[in-house]
Amino acid sequence: MTYKLIDGKAISDSIKIEIKESVSALIREHSIKPGLTVILVGDDPASKVYVRNKRSSAMDAGMCSTIVNLPGSTTKTELLSEIEALNSDDNCHGILVQLPLPAHLDENEILASIDPDKDVDGLHPKNVGLLSMGSPRFVPATPSGIKEMLLRSNNDPKGKHVVILGRSNIVGKPLSNLLSLKDRGGDATVTLCHSRTNNLEEITRSADVLVAAIGIPHFVTQEMVSDGVVAIDVGVNRVEDNSRPRGYRLTGDIAFDEVSKKASAITPVPGGVGPMTIAMLLQNTLNAACRSI
Repeated sequence: MTYKLIDGKAISDSIKIEIKESVSALIREHSIKPGLTVILVGDDPASKVYVRNKRSSAMDAGMCSTIVNLPGSTTKTELLSEIEALNSDDNCHGILVQLPLPAHLDENEILASIDPDKDVDGLHPKNVGLLSMGSPRFVPATPSGIKEMLLRSNNDPKGKHVVILGRSNIVGKPLSNLLSLKDRGGDATVTLCHSRTNNLEEITRSADVLVAAIGIPHFVTQEMVSDGVVAIDVGVNRVEDNSRPRGYRLTGDIAFDEVSKKASAITPVPGGVGPMTIAMLLQNTLNAACRSI
């Protein structure tokens, strides 16, 4: 079977162009420039890269973007104070706290302190609840990006069986809610699998669309999918590779070379879901700014 590669970078570039045009119109018609502030606590190298990319993309879209760098020793009180100041700042429309946080900080408590109208990560309990009720305000960026990838690659999940591997609060759970909504890009029948799921291969073989988001390199093999599956790989794993200058390469949760032989469409790693996540974060920030009118 010949597969179609779902190019997340190309799709995200198209979305970014649309966002940039909307930002220009918002500035021109309402004198509102969307503002995104990212809070980074500590000096995790991967988090630093993610934050820089988010800021760069926001600025390319014509937005104002700021990074608040805080030491790893930052206390809960200090972090909450920073967030409260941003909650009150009319020029800041979107607040994002880069995860993971240092172990001494309670992620749930910190996320719940963000103004729900500025929670562009979609992780505030109120926004999680609105999504589960079918009235989403901000949807976490990765699930939102996956939905857009499916639609823009002509793989509408409507009426399809979507199997999701992984039940995280950032990807698995919100994606299962999103794709089952009565809405554009929804109306799917969703099965959410995890480490305690029985008969996993039987379930994955029944999938029209398989989304892997478990963080285990090459977990999904050829035997786990059926012919014609649409395979979406959320995993970004570092695998040792001495032939590479950095000593490692990035790979996904899906064994690409194997699964692509049976898939009708599949995402690469890198260049698949990753670029979509940043694009949808920008879309959420734009939406937040529009809501302030």
